[in-house]
Amino acid sequence: MSQQQMNNNTSSSNIPVSERYWTLVDKADKKFSKIRDLPYYERNRYDTYFYKVFKVYTQLWKFQQENRQKLVEAGLKRWEIGEIASRIGQLYYGQYMRTSEASYLSEAYIFYEAILTREYFKEGSFQDFNLANKQLRFLARFLMVCLVLNRREMVHQLVNQLKMLVDECKRTFQDTDFKEWKLVVQEIVRFLKADTAFMNIRPLRYSLVLDPHPDVLPHVAAPVARKNLRLRDAVLSSYHHNEVKFSELTLDTFRMLQCLEWEPSGSFYLSAGGKNGQNGALGSSRINHSQDIADPTLPPNPRKAVLYRPSLTHFIAVLATICEELPPDGVLLVYLSASGTTGHTLSPSGSGTCFNAAENITRDFQSHTIHSDGTSTSSMSSPSNSPNPSASQKKGDCISYHTGCLQFGNCWSGGLNCIYPSDLIPFTRRPLFIIIESDASEVFKAISGAEKGERAALLLSPNCSFPIGSSDASRHSVGSLLTIFLTAPLQAFCLLLGISGSDIEMIYLLSGSIDIVCANLQQGGVPSRMYASTSGCCFTKDKCLSNRSCAAG
Repeated sequence: MSQQQMNNNTSSSNIPVSERYWTLVDKADKKFSKIRDLPYYERNRYDTYFYKVFKVYTQLWKFQQENRQKLVEAGLKRWEIGEIASRIGQLYYGQYMRTSEASYLSEAYIFYEAILTREYFKEGSFQDFNLANKQLRFLARFLMVCLVLNRREMVHQLVNQLKMLVDECKRTFQDTDFKEWKLVVQEIVRFLKADTAFMNIRPLRYSLVLDPHPDVLPHVAAPVARKNLRLRDAVLSSYHHNEVKFSELTLDTFRMLQCLEWEPSGSFYLSAGGKNGQNGALGSSRINHSQDIADPTLPPNPRKAVLYRPSLTHFIAVLATICEELPPDGVLLVYLSASGTTGHTLSPSGSGTCFNAAENITRDFQSHTIHSDGTSTSSMSSPSNSPNPSASQKKGDCISYHTGCLQFGNCWSGGLNCIYPSDLIPFTRRPLFIIIESDASEVFKAISGAEKGERAALLLSPNCSFPIGSSDASRHSVGSLLTIFLTAPLQAFCLLLGISGSDIEMIYLLSGSIDIVCANLQQGGVPSRMYASTSGCCFTKDKCLSNRSCAAG
């Protein structure tokens, strides 16, 4: 050891333990504030920042463990220890949202559970308004982790605690009405009412225990000239009036988020185990880097960007960033669930149409040619630019038209919050799998044939709607039907026929296949075979299940 290092160690040992601790806390706070508001996309760009923050919090956690008694004597409070653990839990959850690695989510759960069982925030929370807020925020964050991790028993326990804490805070701090927290309680209660136990008979994630291993599934031989593509990234977003949500996670995106992941096999977590450090605190071994907490028995999950009510510019920016980072063999899944308009074309008489929405979009892209010199020409002239307006209207007598779109905002904002099919076409230079859940989904058929490099796969919802389950059920109370079929097909099939509850749960557990369910339904006089029309509306041999007049009827 050099003389300089010996002098540094000597000087640091002369600094009081409490001063060294608060210096570390200040350093960790500064680094945490830099990454707290960074977006969950642009993941590769910020990896270095997260490793640095993890390193600082590792040092801080280890230091407070080794010097707990001295720090308590110097005035360290229990809630300050809980604050460090909560920050570490936030870091792990943030890394899960950026990487979709389930091990990060599990680590976040471990730290939050330790805070709950050791009651770090409970002492003095009803005497200190700020401390009460810290406990409320902790419960809300832990609730989100438990929801995504599918720890339903803990979810219900936390909801009860949150209700009691909000009520107690309203009685104690009468100057504050805690309106925001009452809305949080209402949100999670409504969310759990929609995402029932029936919908969670089995995990929405692909489970190696319940599902066949990918190696035994039949593979489609790819052409020699084609590359093998894999789902690498996903963009998930939904916008509906009064939709079921908790925080910024809607019911539809919550279900899609889970069905795009593997259910952890458990082999890693059994071997890793939760180790307790001295003084009942979590051991420093719980803080690991990504290479130390990956479960080698599972393939990587596709990375996901969950966007809550994005503006069009934000959505395009995220899409462009992810496409830029997409590996050469990667496929990007784009899931959009929103209300929409199908578009219409006006004639001079005010009646009739001359082009449908899909034809309009295709016409726009096919009528413009970009030349090598950067100029553009159009094979079609607008009515305003035509020397003979009447001549331009002969072909169908059109005056104006607008194409259909998805509305990700209020109607009065016009096209500022609308996503058109033409907004997605530039990104078809990369392989896309597009899922549209909307009453205007048909307008996105225009993407097919207008791709700019790679063929896009389209999965569009039906245009006609129909009741689900009981007569008072609606899309807002149970979620979008196509999304339910994609994430929980058996439950969706039963809901479509108006069957739910313990009976179908027992049938599912005993049968393990939809064939047994259909057989039982047919014995009860319910037509079990379903057909699909070209319009996408589901119906039986006898009548449309929606009892509406549609193309399938």
